Amino acid sequence: MLDAVVVGAGPNGLTAAVELARRGFSVALFEAKGTVGGGARTEELTLPGFRHDPCSAAHPLAVSSPAFRGLPLERHGLEWLHPELPMAHPFLDGTAAVLSRSVGETAASFGPRDAGAYRRLVTTFLHRWDTLVRDFMSLPLTALPRDPVTLARFGLVGLPPSTWLARRFHDERARTLLAGLVAHVMAPLNGFATSAIGLVFALAAHTRGWPVARGGSQAISDALAAHLRELGGTVHTDYEVKRLDDLPPARAYVFDTSPTALARIAGFGDHYARYRYGPGVFKIDYALDGPVPWTAPEARRAGTVQIGADSAEIGAALRAASRENRAPDAPFLITVQPSVVDPTRAPEGKHVFWVYGHVPHGWTGDLTDAIERQLERFAPGFRDRVLARATAGPPELAARNANYVGGDIATGAVSGLQTLLRPKLSLYPYATPHPAVFICSQATPPGPGVHGMPGHNAAKAVWRRLRQT
Repeated sequence: MLDAVVVGAGPNGLTAAVELARRGFSVALFEAKGTVGGGARTEELTLPGFRHDPCSAAHPLAVSSPAFRGLPLERHGLEWLHPELPMAHPFLDGTAAVLSRSVGETAASFGPRDAGAYRRLVTTFLHRWDTLVRDFMSLPLTALPRDPVTLARFGLVGLPPSTWLARRFHDERARTLLAGLVAHVMAPLNGFATSAIGLVFALAAHTRGWPVARGGSQAISDALAAHLRELGGTVHTDYEVKRLDDLPPARAYVFDTSPTALARIAGFGDHYARYRYGPGVFKIDYALDGPVPWTAPEARRAGTVQIGADSAEIGAALRAASRENRAPDAPFLITVQPSVVDPTRAPEGKHVFWVYGHVPHGWTGDLTDAIERQLERFAPGFRDRVLARATAGPPELAARNANYVGGDIATGAVSGLQTLLRPKLSLYPYATPHPAVFICSQATPPGPGVHGMPGHNAAKAVWRRLRQT
């Protein structure tokens, strides 16, 4: 009998399996798709030689992750590549605010009235980032805080809505960049703990950057899988699990799946019936004949580029998708241009480009024209560079990754108490009604992103159980 079986080979399932194998437990991992990866894959979606990331592409949380930093992933081929600027947010006048590794450069891009306010905001936490991120991402009770005072101070700033945090700034440049940071998790700007979301992304950029993985996000998943095999674990792909009886006998079962799928497979009935899924996204991967012709020079040097004319436009786009059940006329866009720093992603002189906008849950329309109209506002002539495009709305995203229910790439709404307490209001979120069954997906704390911390935290609960039996 195995000690543990893990279902789902996304970053969290892989991390949970690795953490258990590191502690000497026998582990087998089962994945429905033909390759490991979940939200961290790389495929030729458009033309031969153009390597795209179907979901995650830039990785500020992965490079800062306590789980990943404790693993020898570089030995298994993972190499982080840092663009000259982690992120830029261009404006219609041809200028841009930037999120730089340098706090000073970032503050200067906001203008003199807000530079000091930004410096004071981030320097409070900057030098304690490694401890803060460990404490923040280990919540709830999986580990005692190493620096409870700094964590409490972060909570005082981070738990209110981001609209409160925005009041610290006089001008729209800083407010717009902050609104865009919050929108990375598709949260309404006035939602609970959205200030924390914006701060985490900003602090991550200043401390560890917003890199891409050389060759694509698949390198993260492949490195985790290689380390798991090195530790004696086994990986089984093309193995769809429809019920617990499909799996070999084990002392514990760990699911990197949505709560809905876990309830169906394990026979938990309506145990997660109150769990809420959030808006979907419409994503386009482009093969380009050259770099994106951004008007703002800073955007040409950035790995990630946020697109929204101002904070009001970003807020309206989020409200349309999450509350008004319609696609926004001017969608807020998150874009990544990996080939700016990684020429292996496309043939010589060509580029790959990654973009998505928010749409209602389960939306079946086509946002291509709205996305490209928005891009043309900040990069005139963009359409002339397009060689090919691969589009994916909520139905296609859910078909590629069953955890993206209704196209929700966060595997659950990041709003209200569910921002922190997911998938249920519980101090033990990785436990389920069955004592030998656990959940470790991004539907559990600390939530969405490629960082492995839900898997890391869930593995702690599992090995405590295994030691007791």
